[in-house]
Amino acid sequence: MKQTTLPLVGSFADIQKFSTIAIDCVPWKEEYPYKPEVSAALAHTDKAILVRFSVRQNALRAVCTEANGHVWEDDCVEFFVKAPGSPFYCNFETNCLGVGLSAIRRSREDFKHFDAAKHALVLRRSSLPAEPVDKTGDCAWTLELEVPFAVLDCPEKPETLLANFYKCGDGTATPHFVSWNPIGTAKPDFHCPEYFGELKLEW
Repeated sequence: MKQTTLPLVGSFADIQKFSTIAIDCVPWKEEYPYKPEVSAALAHTDKAILVRFSVRQNALRAVCTEANGHVWEDDCVEFFVKAPGSPFYCNFETNCLGVGLSAIRRSREDFKHFDAAKHALVLRRSSLPAEPVDKTGDCAWTLELEVPFAVLDCPEKPETLLANFYKCGDGTATPHFVSWNPIGTAKPDFHCPEYFGELKLEW
């Protein structure tokens, strides 16, 4: 299990204080070998987890513009997180346009999407215009994700959380699935809390 520490900061303006991880595991490389360059800068405030994904890839596709839609079929970054011992985990998936999906789950099949008010509490900011895109060639983009502790099934000030970070593009010209923590399933499946890594929060 990989581990990383999230420092306490004031906001994204303190990005130089963030921890950085590489999202570079390719769990199903025989069938899906493509690996875009992906990293995430991580920290937390007294109210939220902050994640800044940085991505460089050889093409870019995104057509989903509906909240809680099929964002994983586009070029998409994802943050799955749970409190130790909880039967639930939350997944936050966001395509490169900044369109997101938010849900609380027991499993891939057993879940409930956040309602509109709760979904709006999760802030997403993309470096790209909010317009559908489909192009080839070198592309770089960032996505900032701010997830309040209040929307998570966890203590108000958790000391430890379990999580994984992903980059995927199920419906792109080159489907790909990469993760921070390795996953041991035979086929692509990010809904595997047993393979989450550990986040240690400094207070």
